Amino acid sequence: MGPRVQLPPEIQLAQRLAGNEQVTRDRAVRKLRKYIVARTQRAEGGFTHDELLKVWKGLFYCMWMQDKPLLQEELGRTISQLVHAFQTTEAQHLFLQTFWQTMNREWPGIDRLRLDKFYMLMRMVLREALTALQTQGWDERQTEQLLELLTTEILHPDSEAPNGVKSHFIEIFLEELTKVGAHELTADQNLRLIGPFCTIAAQTQDSLVLHNIAQGIFETIVEQAPLAIEELMNELEEEELSEEEALSEEEVLEEEEAQEPGVLSREPPKGSVCRAQRPLDKQAEDDDEDSASPVLQFDYKAVADRLFEMASRQDTPPQNRKRLYKVVRKLQALAEGLFPEADIPEEAYRNPRGGRRVRMKKRLSGSQLQGKTGRHAKEALRSDLSPGSTRRRRRRRAGGDPAVPRERPGGHGGRGAPRRQRRPQVGAKAKMAGCQEPKAKRKRTPEGQK
Repeated sequence: MGPRVQLPPEIQLAQRLAGNEQVTRDRAVRKLRKYIVARTQRAEGGFTHDELLKVWKGLFYCMWMQDKPLLQEELGRTISQLVHAFQTTEAQHLFLQTFWQTMNREWPGIDRLRLDKFYMLMRMVLREALTALQTQGWDERQTEQLLELLTTEILHPDSEAPNGVKSHFIEIFLEELTKVGAHELTADQNLRLIGPFCTIAAQTQDSLVLHNIAQGIFETIVEQAPLAIEELMNELEEEELSEEEALSEEEVLEEEEAQEPGVLSREPPKGSVCRAQRPLDKQAEDDDEDSASPVLQFDYKAVADRLFEMASRQDTPPQNRKRLYKVVRKLQALAEGLFPEADIPEEAYRNPRGGRRVRMKKRLSGSQLQGKTGRHAKEALRSDLSPGSTRRRRRRRAGGDPAVPRERPGGHGGRGAPRRQRRPQVGAKAKMAGCQEPKAKRKRTPEGQK
């Protein structure tokens, strides 16, 4: 019997990561983190592409074997944070590249019951990748490298990414970018981060990718425009208030210094109930700040110019150009201060089905309905909702034009609703000029009664 062959550490870890026992898998994840830190600290260390593919295969089946949503979330967070264990940016990008390659390869074999956990894992890995970029100060060179990696492995037409991976990545990109860098990123940086989507939207031959980018990226920017401008105005107001408060505090300190030593201060002593209790308006402001979610800031004119430049090229397919021009017009309107959905109340955003009804009902002001009740109010509302109904009602009152016959929906060969025929009154005879009255039917008597 020959000597036992020693397997490489990556294969050993991958086998333990895919083990049947949860204790074995958890211990393997902790050892993998220590192994990554120890190997990448050495100058001659680092991982090759094939080694990281083996590591990710073990991590993939480690997530595959994990049950219970809370434990899946904890494991996904632990796996995604392994990117911070790599000491160099190149090693981090290689780790991310092999992750997306593993997802593209294993995606067709994921069953319906396990899709949610891998959707969550993709979201967490993307968030940690953006967090690693944030720790580097959103460096332009590192940003371009990460965007090139994501474009090559997911968005590019030559990539092996399935439609499910592409659609989910496009859907979550702005959400995760908002969570990580909404308070730090400028409009120019945000335009740089969505640059690959502009390029792919103009070049792709896949109508599904074009639709997902238009809806998940550009239409989302348009929908969040009022919130972004409101947040920007709130920030400016907070800066002005902070400056005023600083000036007022300086004035108060000067007054206190000018006071006589025997004069008691109006401020309650430290530790008292009045001093410890916060004002209600301050508490309400803090609650509003916690409930309000941050929004990315964009220069809408710059985004529109970038999209127009990409869409107006000769090699852009006609359907892509037509779709992008619609987005360009909306962005240009936003740049001019025109909000396309400004008349929709807040309830309509929560209820997309009722948005059209709410908007239509809002056109009729309260002054128009004042003094009208019952059927008259309903007629006024109906007339405001349909502009052509007033003309039809005027024709009906005037009797219409008898010389012009009108087609009825229930006419010959029509599929409209049948006409309701008026029943003649009881005892009335239908007499028409030039028409012979129908003969009355004689009752048949049995032969025996003749």
